[in-house]
Amino acid sequence: MPHKLRKTRKKRGSRTCGYGRVGQHRKTSSKGMRKPGRHKHGWTYVIKYEPEYFGKRGFTSPKSLKRRGAVINLGELEELAEKLANTEVVYEKEGKTFIDLEKLGYTKLLGTGRVNKPVIVKISSYSETAAEKLQKVGGQILRET
Repeated sequence: MPHKLRKTRKKRGSRTCGYGRVGQHRKTSSKGMRKPGRHKHGWTYVIKYEPEYFGKRGFTSPKSLKRRGAVINLGELEELAEKLANTEVVYEKEGKTFIDLEKLGYTKLLGTGRVNKPVIVKISSYSETAAEKLQKVGGQILRET
């Protein structure tokens, strides 16, 4: 039950807040996140059990430097070809489906999934497994940098 005279209100103005004159409340910090005495009386504990308590290692590179291009998996090509059939990006060429992934904004082709039809793909970078799977089916990758 809440009431006005809780402990913190009762102890206002007193120097020790009910913990006595000498260090009874010394081992607990006022802020819960840090451990008190780690640079002083708790130093031997740090050396023995938590040697990495202080200091930092390495760095975190900013997100602006991490460039993750738009990737597409091999298994998504047929679905993409069906959606965009007979457009400037996807069309029939020599009996095979031609897909220009660069115009769609993709930068890399990865090899997850399967392709059942021969497909000619235009993209700047690709994985080895994607190239192998396409060649087995009769497709190819046109690479222009």
